[in-house]
Amino acid sequence: MYRISTAVLVLATLLAGCNQSSGDGMGPAQQAGKAVDEAGARVQDAVQDQVAKADEAAGRAREKAKEAAEQASRNLDRATAKVGEKVEKAGEKMQEAAR
Repeated sequence: MYRISTAVLVLATLLAGCNQSSGDGMGPAQQAGKAVDEAGARVQDAVQDQVAKADEAAGRAREKAKEAAEQASRNLDRATAKVGEKVEKAGEKMQEAAR
């Protein structure tokens, strides 16, 4: 009889220890899963923030590249016009020298 009551007492103690939780009705595995889920959500938010920042930076870089290309085009037009003027003057000088 003593052995049976000791066994029942040990079993009850073990079961009581296994059923303890943090008050929210979740066991250790559920709590660990919840912590992993929350950490994953934080990482996802951080990654999305960084992707948004990178996208904004890429947009600014595209705009600056567009502006630089437009400026280069204007500069090329001016240089072409100056070369044309020089060629025209050289042609005029050649015609005058040939007379």
